[in-house]
Amino acid sequence: MLEQGRIFADPLALRMLGEDAEAIAGRAEEYASGRRMRIFIAARTRFAEDALAVALERGVRQLVVLGAGLDTYAYRGPLRDRVRIFEVDHPATQAWKRQLLADAGIAVPACLTFAPVDFERETLADGLAAAGFDPEQRTFFTWLGVVPYLTEEAVWSTLGFIAGLRNETHVVFDYTDPPDSLSPEMRASHDRRAAHVADLGEAFKSCFEPDPLRAKLTDLGFSEVEDLGPRQIAARYFPGRGISASDRGGHILRAATV
Repeated sequence: MLEQGRIFADPLALRMLGEDAEAIAGRAEEYASGRRMRIFIAARTRFAEDALAVALERGVRQLVVLGAGLDTYAYRGPLRDRVRIFEVDHPATQAWKRQLLADAGIAVPACLTFAPVDFERETLADGLAAAGFDPEQRTFFTWLGVVPYLTEEAVWSTLGFIAGLRNETHVVFDYTDPPDSLSPEMRASHDRRAAHVADLGEAFKSCFEPDPLRAKLTDLGFSEVEDLGPRQIAARYFPGRGISASDRGGHILRAATV
């Protein structure tokens, strides 16, 4: 709404939330850093779905949405009929989402399988296996808005699982540079956001430097790594507008084993 869908538009978001659009927009405008965050969220979703479309042409036949939350690709994606989709999330979160879908009259498509996983009791591999995931198929993983809330150990465990699958795999995730590498303005914004999410019980736990991250991904077996920092995001989604962007901040990364 506020950016007129110039990067990405989700036609089901307001319907699923069941809220008044103007009220939502008003709340979004209350936050000083809200526009920067909205643009980043739109860009990472657009980037992931563009990358998925390319991967489907390369033979990918499974999509795993890790930490699916209220992601709506399975219900409106233009290529959803070409891929089997697994939504992975905590059982309670999935139950909430399914109620929202039912209340909004949004049908669950045949291509979608819910994979409830309580990570305190089972592994991602076990949860996917129970849902009918085929480890032999070429698979695309989206993992958006999750990595900063996990420990580095949990991040690398998940990436190791993805890289270790037998056939070609792809993953798109986002991460942030270390807070002490940010400009004073961006550090202040980061600290405010960190305090807010900590109050909600979901504290930030991890951040990465781009070069060591790329090296470790390569060591795991990812032969393609595409990492877009703030400057590259601005160049891709706002070409020719002369937008000034720092090299530091939020990143969107695609990695693949091919």
